[in-house]
Amino acid sequence: MYRVVIVEDDPMVSLINRTYVERDSRFQVVQTFQDGQTALDWLAQNPVDLVVLDVYMPLFTGEELLRALRHQQIDVDAIMVTAANAGPTVDALLKMGVVDYLMKPFTAERFQQALDTFCRHREALAGNLVEQSALDKLFSPAGSGDWQPPKGLQESTLEKVRTCLRSSPAQGMPSEAISRQTGLSVVTVRRYVNYLVERGEARSTVNYDTGGRPCRLYRISAS
Repeated sequence: MYRVVIVEDDPMVSLINRTYVERDSRFQVVQTFQDGQTALDWLAQNPVDLVVLDVYMPLFTGEELLRALRHQQIDVDAIMVTAANAGPTVDALLKMGVVDYLMKPFTAERFQQALDTFCRHREALAGNLVEQSALDKLFSPAGSGDWQPPKGLQESTLEKVRTCLRSSPAQGMPSEAISRQTGLSVVTVRRYVNYLVERGEARSTVNYDTGGRPCRLYRISAS
C-alpha cells in the first residue's frame, strides 16, 4: 500500500483530497499538514511514497517544499493539486518531476487519473531493468499504447473492475458480487465487464448449477 501525505492549507480541500485518495485501496493517507515547513520537517524523518501538494500556502509554499525535498534528496513523488496556473510556476514544478498537475476545481475522476498515473509510474520502474513496453505504458495517456476507452467509459473505472476480476475465484464472479466489491452499481458493472469481454480481457460463462435462474459469471482472461 502506498503511503500518502497531503499538504494543503484549506481544510475543506484537504478533506476532499483525503476522501479521494482513500477511495482507492492502493493508498493510505498517513498525515495531513497545513503548511510546507511542518510537512518538510516530518517528511525528513518519515518515508512516504506520495505527497499531494498545494502551491499557495503561507510562509512556505508548495513550490519551496518540493524544491527542498529535491535538495535534501528525500525520495517522494508529488501530485500538485492547486489553483496555481502561472506558466513559470507550472514549468518549474514540472521540471522538478511532479507526477501530475491538477488545477482547482477538479473532479473526482481527474483525481483518480492522477493516482492511476502515479501507480503506472511506480509499476514501470519497479524492476532493476526497465522494458520499453513498460515505458510505453507509462508515457501513454491511457496506459496502453494510443488506446482510449470509448466515450462514456473511464479508464480508472475499467481498472477498478479489472482489479476485482483478477482476484475473483477460478469460476468467476457475478456482476452483483463485483458491484459489492467495487462500490459501482450493477448496471455500471455490466457495462464495463461486457466491454472487457468484447476486448478479450475478460471471459463470461453461465452457471446453471444455481438451483434457480442461471447466473452469468465473469473472470479475467488468462494471459
